[in-house]
Amino acid sequence: MQLSYCMSRFDFKQKGRNMELQRIDKILSSQNIASRSELKQMIQQGRVSVNGQTVKNAREKYDPETVAIAVDGREVCFRRYVYIMMNKPAGVLSASRDFRDKTVVDLLPRELQRKGVFPAGRLDKDTEGFILITDDGGLAHQMLSPKQHVYKLYEAVVDKVLTEEDVTAFRQGITCGELHFLPAEMKITAPHTALVEICEGKFHQVKKMFHAVGAEVLHLRRLRIGNVFLDPALPSGGFRELTNEEIHAILGKLHGI
Repeated sequence: MQLSYCMSRFDFKQKGRNMELQRIDKILSSQNIASRSELKQMIQQGRVSVNGQTVKNAREKYDPETVAIAVDGREVCFRRYVYIMMNKPAGVLSASRDFRDKTVVDLLPRELQRKGVFPAGRLDKDTEGFILITDDGGLAHQMLSPKQHVYKLYEAVVDKVLTEEDVTAFRQGITCGELHFLPAEMKITAPHTALVEICEGKFHQVKKMFHAVGAEVLHLRRLRIGNVFLDPALPSGGFRELTNEEIHAILGKLHGI
């Protein structure tokens, strides 16, 4: 996976977050252009420019969100944070690290692991599909809040024939023991299969909701977060960086844009 360059500048800025001046080698290193030592050599060779002017010293500082940086004449699209779409496979934990089992972060290359990325929300160990991995803690906190109404779409295969009564129960809200789940939309697509859309992220939520109507989930897959669908070209365990449009679809929703 290549994260070094972007084809266009991503100019959507999150409100209330000012960027401090940073050394040019640190800026480029954060974008996985090259190592700090390699970047110093590239700067000495005159291969790095800012606003069309050749950079002469790796210690020169800039605000990466307000200047145009290029390496070998090719513009670098600075992103303060990393946003990665992964098609999570079954058997992998939605965690940053675990002493016994493989995690979604373990599936990423070392340069991304070093950035301190983590899964924004979780999928059960046996659940597959779209999981967002990032180093943007603010985004993760807001995205998981039911108040933000960031809906997630799941496909569930269950062990009973689903009925319109089940659809109505989901739409009215499900109570399971002491837990109450907000109203959710269910669309039956086959006798044992349904699409379910929720805006919460409670532990085993979809499974517990089906359990409350007498069904056990045999297979569960997340297809969408907000307005962003899982890329059908991603194999199980595959990942890619979100596009500018996909980032805007998620951040814009959270900031009312």
